[in-house]
Amino acid sequence: MQCEVCGQAIFGAPVRAIIEGANMNVCEKCAKLSSGSWEPQPKLRPRLRPSNIVSQPVQSFAKRKPSVTIPEAFELVADAGELIRKTRIEMGLSHEDLGRTIREKVSVLRKIEHGKMLPTLELAERLEHTLRITLRVPVSEPKVDGVSTSKPVGTTFGDLIQFKMKEAKK
Repeated sequence: MQCEVCGQAIFGAPVRAIIEGANMNVCEKCAKLSSGSWEPQPKLRPRLRPSNIVSQPVQSFAKRKPSVTIPEAFELVADAGELIRKTRIEMGLSHEDLGRTIREKVSVLRKIEHGKMLPTLELAERLEHTLRITLRVPVSEPKVDGVSTSKPVGTTFGDLIQFKMKEAKK
């Protein structure tokens, strides 16, 4: 074992000393620096219940089943940071006030407003509620012009291959 003050090896039993309010195991030389001694607390064993006491079964309440709803996918509006900043200023809130209200760090709010970070959907929901704005919109699939699911008009590579195969059989 080593002295917790000077680091020298302790031969025999260490001295349990209180130095600067800390309980330490030290050598006899460093024990002179102590303001008292301490004794280790005995480890407590868990109390056993007497066998004559019959415990009653614990009643458990039925867990509430979550409602089955299909979550709608959301995405953030394009200018979320600017919208948050503009609304916060209009409401007369500082970063600290808004952060305290929604329980979020001021640094995170500043990063979101400057566009260096995107808010999570949960944070966006809290911001929407506090600032009374809309940051989340349902995901819309982009429309692609000129693409149809019907059969293409005109000759395709597949048609050419089939054409060549028919000629080869003749």
